[in-house]
Amino acid sequence: MFLLLHIFFISFTDKFGSQPITFSDRAIEQRALWNIPTDSLDYAVSPLYLDSLRRVGGHIYHTSRWMNGATVELTPAVAEQVATWTFVRSVDLTKDDTQPSSVLQRKLPSSTPSQQNVVDYTRNQLALYNLLPLHAAGHKGQDIVMTICDAGFTKTDEMTCFDHSHCLGTFDFSAENKGFYASSTHGTNCLSVIAAETEDYHGAAPEAHYYLMRSEENDAESPKESDNLIAALEKADSLGTNIFSASLGYYNFDNPAFNWHYTDMDGQTTRCSRAATIAARKGMLVVIAMGNEGNKSWHYLTAPADADSILAVGAVGIDSVLAPFSSRGYSSDGRVKPEACAVGYQTFLYSPSGIVSGNGTSFATPLLAGMAASLWSAMPTATAQDIRSRIIRSAHLYTQPNPDYGYGIPNAEAAWRGTTDLSPVSESTPNPTPAPRKFLYHSQLLIEYNGTNYNSLGQKL
Repeated sequence: MFLLLHIFFISFTDKFGSQPITFSDRAIEQRALWNIPTDSLDYAVSPLYLDSLRRVGGHIYHTSRWMNGATVELTPAVAEQVATWTFVRSVDLTKDDTQPSSVLQRKLPSSTPSQQNVVDYTRNQLALYNLLPLHAAGHKGQDIVMTICDAGFTKTDEMTCFDHSHCLGTFDFSAENKGFYASSTHGTNCLSVIAAETEDYHGAAPEAHYYLMRSEENDAESPKESDNLIAALEKADSLGTNIFSASLGYYNFDNPAFNWHYTDMDGQTTRCSRAATIAARKGMLVVIAMGNEGNKSWHYLTAPADADSILAVGAVGIDSVLAPFSSRGYSSDGRVKPEACAVGYQTFLYSPSGIVSGNGTSFATPLLAGMAASLWSAMPTATAQDIRSRIIRSAHLYTQPNPDYGYGIPNAEAAWRGTTDLSPVSESTPNPTPAPRKFLYHSQLLIEYNGTNYNSLGQKL
């Protein structure tokens, strides 16, 4: 008799019997440097609870110490039984047998060959946010560790545009049945925007080191993929990753019953957005694509771009004009999104066949992540939130953000040469709001806040 297996996220009530996870030496050193304490989020999921799931036939794909749960394959009948256990908080279906749709094309845009002058164009896409002075000064991401999380990295291991000694390792959190270097060119494209370096092409941070991680599953679009992304974020944290770049986003799934809504884009509703915020609190700079829904019915950002304390990235051309497909803000709870924009329209990148151009916030995201890596290499004592704040405050619309560009296009040199006494970045929109108004800012620094408030009539106070 055929048993129908579904995939569930099982969350637990506590961490009975668990131990702290193992962190790399780099991660331990950085946490000490930045005064990030060990807490319950650094403890593994209870091994006793996982054993209970295995005893009833559960296949555990991966666990989440931040969400205190596990992604598990079970029959629906067994899942109902598990839901009655006293140590189980909830059982959420994340993937069923729904037939795949064409949704995948939404967030993994294709790349197309171009006849434009590649040398000039790659220079222009770095020059738009004034990164060239940092590169000229020798700051190209040295000593910065990045994680690029994507759908796959077809032939990345064979391409001569990459310095393969800079790849620190690969991790696969998907159930993809194709090889890590054979399932998708999307990750290859995104990596190239950061790391490729040839006579004809210059990435944004070619001296950075990086881990490659796969979380997407090309057979279907389901919430399980967002839980795969959480597993990647947690692994990156344990390895001492400085910058996590993911050109992925979620709201619409093959099974419409799973679909999220714009009201869910508040940074607190979806698990992947909550995890992205936790990653930021743990010392990572998380850089996420806004999505390519700006000229579609959805229109808005996708999760986890709605997370707090990250950089959500919109797309522009080298003429600074917003790409029509770039998803719009704000977050549903009124925070400025995107935080920044980079070239995502006719972005030059590498594919296994050579240099091509592509469109998508997918490519603006690693371009900005690479800028952050080069900036951080010029300021090695900075924290992730220092770098984030500098990028935002250098953007051309910092004082007048809007839901299309957010704070706008950053200026890398201005961010580099700015003052060290950083002022906070307001996460609120500049729309008229009733007084009093509260601002919440998380920082490693003692800072003084200076800002402008408006009354309910829009008058400056």
